[in-house]
Amino acid sequence: MASAPPPASSGQKAAFAFIFVTVMLDMLAFGIIIPVLPHLIVDLIGGSIARAAVWSSAFGTVYMLMQFVFSPVQGTLSDRFGRRTVILISSFGLGVDFIVMALTPTLWLLFVGRAISGICSASFSTANAYIADIVPKEKRAAAFGMMGAAFAIGFIIGPALGGFLGHFSIRLPFWVAAGLSLVNFCYGFFVLPESLPLERRTKRFDWRHANPFGALVLLRRYPQVFALAAVFFLINLAQFSLNSTYVLYTDYRYGWGPQTVGYTLGLVGFCSGLVQAVLVRRLMPKLGEQRMIMLGLPLCVMGYLIFGFSSVSWIFLLGIPFLCLGGLAGPPAQALMTQQVDPHEQGRLQGALSSLASLAGIFGPVVFANLFALFISNHAPAHLPGIAFVLAALLLTSAAVLARYAIRHLHPVHAAPASPSAALSTEFSPVADVVPHEPIPHDQTESSP
Repeated sequence: MASAPPPASSGQKAAFAFIFVTVMLDMLAFGIIIPVLPHLIVDLIGGSIARAAVWSSAFGTVYMLMQFVFSPVQGTLSDRFGRRTVILISSFGLGVDFIVMALTPTLWLLFVGRAISGICSASFSTANAYIADIVPKEKRAAAFGMMGAAFAIGFIIGPALGGFLGHFSIRLPFWVAAGLSLVNFCYGFFVLPESLPLERRTKRFDWRHANPFGALVLLRRYPQVFALAAVFFLINLAQFSLNSTYVLYTDYRYGWGPQTVGYTLGLVGFCSGLVQAVLVRRLMPKLGEQRMIMLGLPLCVMGYLIFGFSSVSWIFLLGIPFLCLGGLAGPPAQALMTQQVDPHEQGRLQGALSSLASLAGIFGPVVFANLFALFISNHAPAHLPGIAFVLAALLLTSAAVLARYAIRHLHPVHAAPASPSAALSTEFSPVADVVPHEPIPHDQTESSP
């Protein structure tokens, strides 16, 4: 009888802790600039809120365009050369880029800096692949939930801190973001081990797989994943209604400044953290991935509808818990997709999913921000400032219908043979339960054409 895998080493515990901290600090650095970036754009162009919304959509589009192009590149590079190098280079590049944006006196240089941020932030796909490397299949939903909690923790502190710092100087949050990214690089340089051994890496770097459209072909090779990936795309597309209009919408409708925006986004992060770190872990053994998805999506629809139609700020705030409970759908959907894909293609899968999220980001800011600008203008067919959130609710309603179809056609997945001890516990511990996969045979390390 095969022996159980050895317990997680201290290096593996530190590895998971680093990935958790990396995602948290990257999100913290990103969140710090959210309350001030649109206002910095307003200062640089000297324009109105409606004009700033159009420029903000352009900034959001270029950011996500870079992620769309470079997420599969980073995912494929990590499959070939390992995860550690890719993650560290991205953290360092992000820190330098925030310094450039802190110093820029012109709009075009800020625009270039935003593009570079998109390239460096593409490492989130590599971080997810790292998790798929070290966590057994049956515990990945909880693991991705912990990653969601890292996002949420960064989002709790980031916008609130950014709003506070922006009160003193609109550029100060960029300097703090730069420091956080560089500290993260130094931490990872000394702590992070490699998760992908040489025998499990692809033999060569293939540009057919590294380009975003080639990466998406991977999803077509797994039909059972393709429909879930479409749900993933719609969820991300709806989320850009928040990214592209939240700051200017709340300023226009409720008169909120950077501080209030930062504090309310911190509340969003706090609620999301509770959902991702606590509820996902507790409900997963009881409901399973499929029911979790079908529970989360309708709750998120309700949250967006409250956002879109609330005429006063206290009603708007009531939508935050519903919106955050929608986070129950994300980790199980991502876990189901990783269970359907070969171990040596996890980097490509995460790169493809990041490309889908980035593709949503290319179109989302343009659509939502311009709709917002149109529906608050003198030429609006109807005065509906919350139009972006109403559209997001419609998109997620479609996602719920598609998810039900996708779940019915999933192939059954058995527990990974490399982790028989996982059956002893139904909960995921981000430190103690991390176990390595068994090496796959050498002839499986080639990428499929």
